[in-house]
Amino acid sequence: MNSPHSPTARARWFVPGDLNGFFGLVVDNLSILGFIAMALVGIFQFPAEVVFGRMFPGTALGVLIGNLMYTLMAHRLAARSGRDDVTAMPLGLDAPTSIGMALLVLGPAFAGFKQQGLDPTAAALLTWKLGMASLVVMGLLKLVLSFVGDAVTRHVPRAALLGSIGGAALTLLGFLPLIESLRQPLVGLVTLGVLLYVLVARGVVPLRLPGVLFALLVGVGLYYGLGSAGVLTGFQWPPAISLAVALPLPSLGFVDGLPLTVPYLSLLLPFGLLMVVGGINVAESARAAGDDYRTRDVLLVEAIATLVAGVCGGVAQTTPYIGQPAYKRLGARSGYTLLTGLFIGIGGMLGVVAGLVQWLPVAVLAPIIVFVGLDITVQAFQQTKREHAIAVALAFLPAIAYLINIKFGTWVAPEAAAALYAAVDGHGLSDVATLQVLGNGFIITAMLWAAALVALIERRPGVAVMLLLVAAVLSAFGVIHSTDPRGGIYLPWQLEGLRQAITLQVAAAYAVLATVIGLMSLQKPR
Repeated sequence: MNSPHSPTARARWFVPGDLNGFFGLVVDNLSILGFIAMALVGIFQFPAEVVFGRMFPGTALGVLIGNLMYTLMAHRLAARSGRDDVTAMPLGLDAPTSIGMALLVLGPAFAGFKQQGLDPTAAALLTWKLGMASLVVMGLLKLVLSFVGDAVTRHVPRAALLGSIGGAALTLLGFLPLIESLRQPLVGLVTLGVLLYVLVARGVVPLRLPGVLFALLVGVGLYYGLGSAGVLTGFQWPPAISLAVALPLPSLGFVDGLPLTVPYLSLLLPFGLLMVVGGINVAESARAAGDDYRTRDVLLVEAIATLVAGVCGGVAQTTPYIGQPAYKRLGARSGYTLLTGLFIGIGGMLGVVAGLVQWLPVAVLAPIIVFVGLDITVQAFQQTKREHAIAVALAFLPAIAYLINIKFGTWVAPEAAAALYAAVDGHGLSDVATLQVLGNGFIITAMLWAAALVALIERRPGVAVMLLLVAAVLSAFGVIHSTDPRGGIYLPWQLEGLRQAITLQVAAAYAVLATVIGLMSLQKPR
């Protein structure tokens, strides 16, 4: 009998454990697609035909390409090492940035295009091109950084990287989906409780089903069972699943969308950077589990998958998932990534994925996203040094401001919001202006704040001064603390009135703080 490490061992394409891995990975991807659809169609009234017929096929193609490449990588590693227990790297849509794209980029852009006088369909198609271009921008960034990814992680403190995404996870993936869960409390609260029981408390799951799949089945059963009995408020049966072929062919539509990405670069560039860092961590995790994948290859695959998706109409970037050792413990090898890629990719082209997403209730999908947000938030603290925990907490604060801005925009008309913005009183800026300035560019702001505080904690005031001066320059041009309502960048000398005054004061504040800390650091330590 050949051992797993025997030179004559050969990896099989499918093993029984691949079925568990397949269900887990498919549910993860369907959950994210479902929440994207809910955010765009449900919150922003985006035309459903553009979401399902234009955005989903290209997005699904990225999942197909990435998983096929990771499957081949697993077989190459098995052949090179003579092992038949190699587990492929799981790839799917990244939850924080995919939902961030929907809530922070696509949705607001669609609303802005409609305010400019475009009809909903024209605004949706222009937003789609913006989404394509955003993926191309992030894919190119990941392609470049894949060759220098290790250097990025050496020079950027983990508290800054994880703290910035942890704040977004807690607010955008935790709080906002929690609201959606409780719109149907009989379904959402129960589903969330089951998820926490099976995934956090490690409760026993019937039939050894994957925990997420079991919670999904419970939630779907409650929703349609109680809904058909007339118990749930606002229950409606979704439309029947209809197969409709939509091939994600390469297109130059992203070229038209490139100029539209400028106001959102302060979000897109950190999104791409975080995926590179995440890919490095995933490769290290897989290496610790016994599968020695080259970090550069892992990063190149996710960059290529993101670029292909963007050129072919996708709007959400792919990433390797951190759970590779967990899939290995389930007994999955390489068949689960192959099955997932084929199911999501081909299903996205035939309309199957769009149909399934419409049949998955928001009240069931939202708790899954809540759990993801909580898990990412916890990781931000667990994977940083204890003395840096305060820097992680500090990085959360700008995200809270952005969360309030999102909800405020749905409660108050633009004219009233502008009046409240300009309502300066004896205490200084209005609450609306302060929250908007703090929230715009929140990911980069969080990274700079946390990195500067880590530098001070580690007795490196010179680094902190440099970071504060960088923040001063970025705030002057609106990369962070933008006074543009959409968070766009600008030339400071082109601003007028209150917006110019706020920009200059914020930039000066960082410069003054850098000067004060620089002078204080010249003192002899006690």
